[in-house]
Amino acid sequence: MSNSQIAALKSQIKEAMKSKDKERLKTLRSISAAIKQIEVDERIEVDDARFITILTKMAKQRRESIEQFQKANRQDLIDVEEAELKIINEFLPQPLTEDEVNALIEQALADTGAQSMKEMGKVMAWLKPKVEGRADMGKLSGQIKAKLT
Repeated sequence: MSNSQIAALKSQIKEAMKSKDKERLKTLRSISAAIKQIEVDERIEVDDARFITILTKMAKQRRESIEQFQKANRQDLIDVEEAELKIINEFLPQPLTEDEVNALIEQALADTGAQSMKEMGKVMAWLKPKVEGRADMGKLSGQIKAKLT
């Protein structure tokens, strides 16, 4: 763990320890643990791109949990998940606007020359590094399908 995002995470952990912010510290440590787990399992050093991928996955898990807890009417658990999601989102890049997403889709279609659904993978491969952590991949996929059909 040595890149700028991870350095910021370590700094935030120290600040949370000094200020005795237990809830924030717990979430920051869970992010750190997820990174270390990947590094150990895959014998790699997590870079900024992978850091964003890990956080995107963690944020998605929190949103899904919030959805489930809403169905179960468990506001106490919703509050915990929302607090964690807010902290995770601090480390994610700003989401793309709808106009930015549409412009990227148009550029991807032009650059890949995709004409049909068979070429969906090519378009997604072009887009993924540019939108990772900044746009909902499921929604993006739907928008591309609509343009290719």
